[in-house]
Amino acid sequence: MTTATAELLTVPEVMARLRLGRSTVYDLIRSRRLTSITIGRARRIPADSVRDFITHEIEVAA
Repeated sequence: MTTATAELLTVPEVMARLRLGRSTVYDLIRSRRLTSITIGRARRIPADSVRDFITHEIEVAA
């Protein structure tokens, strides 16, 4: 596993990368547009999931 695929982001980090609010990020997780995992009580989003989300949104907009 490479470092890029192993990178897990917190919700605030995803908020900063996508420039979205907390509730919007959680809505994307709830609707399964962003993949996430829970470790204990911590929610983590794989960096690959964020990249895939951005790529998908660009393709849909084109």
